[in-house]
Amino acid sequence: MVLSVVASRTAFISQRLTEDVFHITSNFAQVAPCTAVFINKRWQSARAATYKQTILNVPETRVTSLDNGIRVATEDSGIPTCTVGLWIDAGSRFENERNNGVAHFLEHMAFKGTKTRSQTDLELEVENMGAHLNAYTSREQTVYYAKCFQKDLPKAVDILSDIIQNSLLGEQEIERERGVILREMQEVETNLQEVVFDHLHATAYQGTALGRTILGPTQNIQSINRNDLLEYIGTHYKGPRIVLAAAGGVNHDELVQLAGKHFGGMSAGYEGEIPVLPTCRFTGSEIRVRDDSMPLAHVAIAVEGCGWQDPDNIALMVANTLIGSWDRSYGGGANHASPLAAAAAEAGLCHSFQSFNTCYTDTGLWGLYFVSDKMSIEDMLHNVQGEWMRLCSSVTEFEVRRAKNLLKTNMLLQLDGSTPIAEDIGRQMLCYGRRIPLPELEARIEAVDAKVVREVCTKYIYDKCPAVAAVGPTEQLPDYNRVRSSMYWLRL
Repeated sequence: MVLSVVASRTAFISQRLTEDVFHITSNFAQVAPCTAVFINKRWQSARAATYKQTILNVPETRVTSLDNGIRVATEDSGIPTCTVGLWIDAGSRFENERNNGVAHFLEHMAFKGTKTRSQTDLELEVENMGAHLNAYTSREQTVYYAKCFQKDLPKAVDILSDIIQNSLLGEQEIERERGVILREMQEVETNLQEVVFDHLHATAYQGTALGRTILGPTQNIQSINRNDLLEYIGTHYKGPRIVLAAAGGVNHDELVQLAGKHFGGMSAGYEGEIPVLPTCRFTGSEIRVRDDSMPLAHVAIAVEGCGWQDPDNIALMVANTLIGSWDRSYGGGANHASPLAAAAAEAGLCHSFQSFNTCYTDTGLWGLYFVSDKMSIEDMLHNVQGEWMRLCSSVTEFEVRRAKNLLKTNMLLQLDGSTPIAEDIGRQMLCYGRRIPLPELEARIEAVDAKVVREVCTKYIYDKCPAVAAVGPTEQLPDYNRVRSSMYWLRL
């Protein structure tokens, strides 16, 4: 109980005890003015920050460019740990048929020893710091990052600099890593969702760089050599295409100094022809891998979406949230907010489904992936396309408002921790050239209404040729012409 200094402390305590007794016995009239004010002030002091206050109080993202074009971007939240990494504008999309898989191969070779550190020394140094060193390759980006204590930031930057500039790329290590990547390919082939999405890219972007897998074909993995790796580094690891991003307990000015020390010598220009982003056209088509011995069918259907910077992307994200995702292990029934989820739960149309909006620089895939019994494929696909047509014609303001709230919640939940924040900074710096502040992003989402969703969905979905990929017992999957004819409604 909060006590104030008054003339007679004993008298005050006696008065407060009397007030509490009266309050408990509901004889509130005698002490209501005094007690009400006391409780109200106490409640106001303990009240949490509002959503508006929270997104406005997010630490700013500071950006500094070095002379060679490398951008240093940070968000300092003052916590004892941090994540720092290199986001490089280079992935499998910049490969050709001959060297497809080299970007991912290079990622594997980064931790196999440098001119100053053997593989053992590198692993021991990271372990002794209690840090984590990792990397991944996507179709348009390659990322190397470290998680460590705030005080170990200089060591982490030194290690990251060493592995991308001074890797030995020894012949023995290359031969050993071939087997590792081939085993990884076998593991990926057991993940049917990954398999379906690779097939979806292969048919949607057939004959282009986005149609190839990130890991590359087996024959390429067996033939990639040291010169291929060096050529890829020399062509794509240039200053203007690199972002050094960090989040957590990180001082921006300190990181800029470290970046100048360790990355200042990297090249900013090209000796020969400057590589350009390959154009990737979308083709409405299908690919089926029928295997009746499999217990379930895995199906993905998508239309061409838009790129990261396209203003329609926000509306497509809202539409994607409207469709949502569902798994029969979730429970629930016909009262799901998503009409497709309600239908799937009530009629047993599938085991699970999830909508997706995969963006690239100048194109994207907007669609849905589902897993179902072989006798439910046609019914599920009918409901999916029916829901798509409803988005184009009759989605309501209430549904859009709910989807916008869910989208904002999901976006904030994804920024829980220094690693996802650093990832968000690095990706946005490469995609947009800046990091979009949360208040601006919220304003863009709030500007979307039902009319905008209907117009954008009509633009990208209605009467468009979809790409379809299916693996498993796919006999009941309708013919492509029937799938195409369900991409519009004939109504009087």
